[in-house]
Amino acid sequence: MSETRDPRPRRRRLSRMGLGLLVLIAVIGYFAVQRYSNGGMGAPYCTARATGAGSASEGTVQSYEMSPEQAANAATIAAVGIAKGLPDRAVTIALATAMQESALRNLDHGDRDSLGLFQQRPSQGWGTPEQIMDPVYSAGIFYDRLAEIKGYTRLPLTVAAQKVQLSGFPQAYAKHETDATVVTAAFGDNGTATLTCSGPAPAAPGDPAKVKAELERAFGKEALHEVRDGAPGGRSAPGRPIREAEVSVQLKPEGGAAAEARRGRAMAHWAVAHARELGIARVSYGMRGWVSGRDGDEWQFKGGTGAKDGDGDPHNAGPGEVRIFIAR
Repeated sequence: MSETRDPRPRRRRLSRMGLGLLVLIAVIGYFAVQRYSNGGMGAPYCTARATGAGSASEGTVQSYEMSPEQAANAATIAAVGIAKGLPDRAVTIALATAMQESALRNLDHGDRDSLGLFQQRPSQGWGTPEQIMDPVYSAGIFYDRLAEIKGYTRLPLTVAAQKVQLSGFPQAYAKHETDATVVTAAFGDNGTATLTCSGPAPAAPGDPAKVKAELERAFGKEALHEVRDGAPGGRSAPGRPIREAEVSVQLKPEGGAAAEARRGRAMAHWAVAHARELGIARVSYGMRGWVSGRDGDEWQFKGGTGAKDGDGDPHNAGPGEVRIFIAR
């Protein structure tokens, strides 16, 4: 004689599944509202995009999203590697390591006495706690130790990272390689990759002197042929009630055109990544410009050198020049 099964357990499972689905939809909806409310100017975020980066097939577009804090730290890591003249592979290894160790956050805590982006330990000779908590320093010493490894560019990423970090979980770096490659491309690629950041335009003035100082710390004084403080850049405009000051960087033509272009792209994207923190309103490099809180936060083609933006202000940069406009 067959038994009649009680249908209630099945109903309870279906009910729990339905409730879980509703919770998931609510969470997705919350973040969508945060991102796209106020005309897309909700919760700030940054996106690195690259086409055919790493082992991806030609034409494949890859992306990686970050908070402004993560993007600023990624920009610093990339800037320090480029300033040292290291190849993109070194930058990818460093970024993947920081993604695993700290999720690109400058942590003031960790396992035992581990600190910072790379979870470096003062007791293991990485520096003082104050030094390690400085992203420029921590990235620099990571690269210095990586460069000591013979043939590191030919090693699997996990092997190269582990030789520097001596981690208890060496295989964990591998899962970040694709994302790190995309972010590396955004800072050092041949122009097909970009970094964009979304969020409201700066509501408070920035400090041109601080922008210059941070540029010099990340890229080195020797990389900056000339840095000029501009007069307030243009008039007030609808949606941009505060005037701007300009920091213009003329790149040194060292290492050839490719090296100069790499530094220029890295500096322009560094400024985008630090826009929220440093009060940067817009950035120009070559014939493209990025405006905080406008144009869908994408880089926009602005025409030839000397062209003007929608407010009638000069916007485009000359050859080998990065122009950073700071809210004032």
